[in-house]
Amino acid sequence: MKFITLVEVEYISFRLAKERLEFNEPIPDFSSRFPNILESCLIAPFQKFSQKDVYSSFVKKASVLFYLMIKNHPFKNGNKRIAMTTLFVFLYKNGKWLKVNGQELYNFSVWVAGSPAKLKDAVVSGIEKFLESYLINV
Repeated sequence: MKFITLVEVEYISFRLAKERLEFNEPIPDFSSRFPNILESCLIAPFQKFSQKDVYSSFVKKASVLFYLMIKNHPFKNGNKRIAMTTLFVFLYKNGKWLKVNGQELYNFSVWVAGSPAKLKDAVVSGIEKFLESYLINV
């Protein structure tokens, strides 16, 4: 399985979100992100405990990555947009893609963003189901 790196988020995800998804709310410069939060979002899906993956499958890793990128707010603005593009880069690097309507993906991202933190496990499980419904091989 291929990881997604900080450099990839900066040069692919961040720039793609900024160029294609800016709308009326600009995405601030990458250097203005909150220190270490993005890094922790990228590392968390690949954690191990007692030499076992905390998130055991590809879909679980992708789901927690998406959740953390939205909920931990590594950027001052544009977290949902950057989370979506980061997810797509991660999927593509691993030979996967989502075949989903853009509006449905946006609505789903808004749902994740508005979810209560105490329901994290249930929301991540919902993300897993969403990804499994639309995941295709490329």
